[in-house]
Amino acid sequence: MLQRMIRAARLDVDLYESVEHDRGYTGEAFTIVVVTALLWGIGQWALPNTSFWGSVVGGLIGAVVGWVIWAIITNIVGRQLGGTSDTGEMLRVLGYASSPMALGIIPAVGHFVGGIWALVAAVVAVRQGQDFSTGKAVATILIGWIVYIVARGILGWIF
Repeated sequence: MLQRMIRAARLDVDLYESVEHDRGYTGEAFTIVVVTALLWGIGQWALPNTSFWGSVVGGLIGAVVGWVIWAIITNIVGRQLGGTSDTGEMLRVLGYASSPMALGIIPAVGHFVGGIWALVAAVVAVRQGQDFSTGKAVATILIGWIVYIVARGILGWIF
């Protein structure tokens, strides 16, 4: 798993193609999301005025729920732009794309670098998962991000 995480972080197109088509990698993608969320949360917890429950536990729950919602949104938006994925494929490629977020164990700097790197990895993941151009992958992420933020805001307002 660690070798595949490194390949994902290196933006290895062949890795993303492999995990896209092999349902056996879904569990490992989930594990990567959990591990990176825990590392990210521990790094956040190390900062002043943060709680364990909010940083680690809340971050873990938010990461897993966010991963599923993000996969659904990128699948729907991507298919509208001519992509060919299904939600399972998006779960797998986006799970692996979260690998750089392991850098979040390093407070502040690791969060920034890991977050930007994971965003770039997500572009590659969506491009390979949807089987379309980088431009369409960027558009999918931008449109998907707007949908995600609006939906999250509405849910936050309701609850």
